[in-house]
Amino acid sequence: MDRIVLSTLVHRDPETVFETVRDFRTYPNYAPVLDAVSADGDGGIGTRYDLDFSWWKLTYTARSEVTAIDAPERLAWRLREDVDAAGEWRIEPAPDAAPPDVETASRLFFDVAYDPHTADPNAISLPRFVSLDRVIGLVRPRLYDEAEKVVRRLVADIEGETRDVELTVHEQPGS
Repeated sequence: MDRIVLSTLVHRDPETVFETVRDFRTYPNYAPVLDAVSADGDGGIGTRYDLDFSWWKLTYTARSEVTAIDAPERLAWRLREDVDAAGEWRIEPAPDAAPPDVETASRLFFDVAYDPHTADPNAISLPRFVSLDRVIGLVRPRLYDEAEKVVRRLVADIEGETRDVELTVHEQPGS
């Protein structure tokens, strides 16, 4: 099982941060490989999201489901099929960590665990003569880079401007 855990300080209160991470439909703004998100549900526990990805010569729809919500501290999800993966966003109040010119802050955690070797080879339309093992080898190192980009872009969206976001890496594949 591989795991990515990143955190950063967001210059907003936990409620504001939570409302942004809760809205999966905005995620294509944060991940260029994510083309579209469709929802079946009201955003609560049990809501299912189809996330349409395209990268290189591959297209894939990840079918996810919200498994837990403890607003404004936590939102958990899992993939329903094709690969063993689950994750969560955690938000902790961090007002004492706010810079002097910022009213308050929160620490945002992105935490995902996945087993790339559980991927269903029939779920992805692979180009001719390309093996699933090769695709896993190509995608695996990119997942961490994409997670960093998503968190940075999410912070810019929450705060309304781009800034140099310091990420703390708690765990990454190979660590």
